[in-house]
Amino acid sequence: MNPDLYARNTPERFWRVLNDPAPSRGEWEEAARRAVSVLPPAVRGHADDMPSLLAMTLGEGQFGPGHWEGGTAQRLYYAVKPAIPRALTLGLRRLYGDRRAGMLQLGWPIEPRYAAFQLGVMGHLLRITGQAHLPFLNFWPDGRRYALVLTHDIESAAGQRFVPEVAALEEDLGFRSSFNFVPELYPLDRDLMADLKTRGFEVGVHGLRHDGKLFSGREHFMRRSARINAYLGEFEAVGFRAPLTQRQPEWMQALEIEYDSSFFDTDPFEPIAGGTMSIWPFQLGRFVELPYTLAQDYTVTAVLNETTPRLWLRKVGFIAANRGMALLDTHPDSLRNPVPSNVYEGFLREMSLRADYHHALPRDVARWWRARAGAALAGDLEGGIASTIHVRDGRVEFSDRRAASPPDRHASRTAGARSSAGRTA
Repeated sequence: MNPDLYARNTPERFWRVLNDPAPSRGEWEEAARRAVSVLPPAVRGHADDMPSLLAMTLGEGQFGPGHWEGGTAQRLYYAVKPAIPRALTLGLRRLYGDRRAGMLQLGWPIEPRYAAFQLGVMGHLLRITGQAHLPFLNFWPDGRRYALVLTHDIESAAGQRFVPEVAALEEDLGFRSSFNFVPELYPLDRDLMADLKTRGFEVGVHGLRHDGKLFSGREHFMRRSARINAYLGEFEAVGFRAPLTQRQPEWMQALEIEYDSSFFDTDPFEPIAGGTMSIWPFQLGRFVELPYTLAQDYTVTAVLNETTPRLWLRKVGFIAANRGMALLDTHPDSLRNPVPSNVYEGFLREMSLRADYHHALPRDVARWWRARAGAALAGDLEGGIASTIHVRDGRVEFSDRRAASPPDRHASRTAGARSSAGRTA
């Protein structure tokens, strides 16, 4: 665990307070010390060392030094998975998820404590500075309450063939998304990839072979990362997600990407369970991390037997209240089936009726987040808005300048910085 990878995510940099004079570094540190009590016990002892506190939360350090390695049982499971009947696989996923949820002690599908920490920092900062309210650079363009990001991982040739159906549904409802292709698993449909980009969708890279071996060793990962980087350049892609959300943040610094989306805020059902606890993007070394914050479609429909988007919509409510990012990862392979397809379509139709969020491609959200971190004033960003935060009846609340018109979901655009962003930080 390298705390330096997370050091640029301090509450001071996260909030981007615009007050003049600005709160002092000592006032920020004291506010964080007072707010840390809401975090898990393993994190609280790092209140005086913010890089370590961030590494324990965003960096999942609270789960121990061997967290990224997985276990022998896990490696054996993925080695024999192709031969296991699907019904047994589902049963094992349910049992594994329930067991890990208890062991890791993170809430699911909502883990509220990191959001409570960040809001608590601002509440304590207001009291320490004696301010009634503090202005800050709104998290999202044009004063939107939260962000909505749609992504897909294509895991087979059959899934690739279904991509046009998924894209057409989203296009009809005014959405755009990113489709992540596995470069060396199935014959790539280059015409499809070009068509998606022409229509305003994004193309990303989903591992290399989807064989569960990408992170089997550092040297092995470095060899494969060189090929992944070549495909990133060939696809003109800037985003990555690892298959099975297997991940190792230090090794992943070798990837030539603007953003990654292999992490999540909380998920006990993944091979490496746990979570960053964050419903916002954050800087992870050289790239921006966009953690997925809505449960994956397979988990919702196949593992939990849900037939409506209620879990997703419930989580969106929490994310909206805290001005976070609702990022969904679905799979065209799953969406070929009626229940997942109906749940996803129901979610999109419900979201199409709402006008309080910023919808953008993941690459544009990553560029916005990086540009926001470097902006001195709201006017330095196209779409930048100064909002305020205050305490009322003991609760920290937002006072927003809301955008007057619904978001334009038919154009693949972002309210980004006036200056272009590079591939890496």
